[in-house]
Amino acid sequence: MFQVLLFLHSLFRWLVLVSLVYSIYRAYRGYIQKRSFSKTDNALRHWTATIAHIQLMIGMVLYFKSPLIQHFWTHSGKVSAVKEVTFFSLVHIVLMLISIVIITIGSSLAKRKQEDSAVFKTMLAWYLPALILIIIAIPWPFSPLASRPYFR
Repeated sequence: MFQVLLFLHSLFRWLVLVSLVYSIYRAYRGYIQKRSFSKTDNALRHWTATIAHIQLMIGMVLYFKSPLIQHFWTHSGKVSAVKEVTFFSLVHIVLMLISIVIITIGSSLAKRKQEDSAVFKTMLAWYLPALILIIIAIPWPFSPLASRPYFR
């Protein structure tokens, strides 16, 4: 089951990134070109947050089932000399949680805005920082903190 969850978490990483980047693109274009906020834009806002929440749930199950994390917590939560252990047990989880909170707040605030430009501006202002944090927290193959393949 652990390997299946790892695969799903790896797959959903790309869904989160694609939906977030596309949402930011649509929000930027809508704000700059003073477009009206369409049903498609609203669905994209909603599904971006939903996909991020699904990824969070998969990640939380992985976090509590991971042998790496269990090793960290059984040793009194001491920061390990192994960068990977510290990255996954602290950095990755904290940055991703913060990112999902930012996406959730941004989606919720955007939903409540009345003016189209305000909706686009709100999405842009909240989704862009979340994307930056997510990019930092992903264990890319080239990352000095913890490298993982693009797909697992």
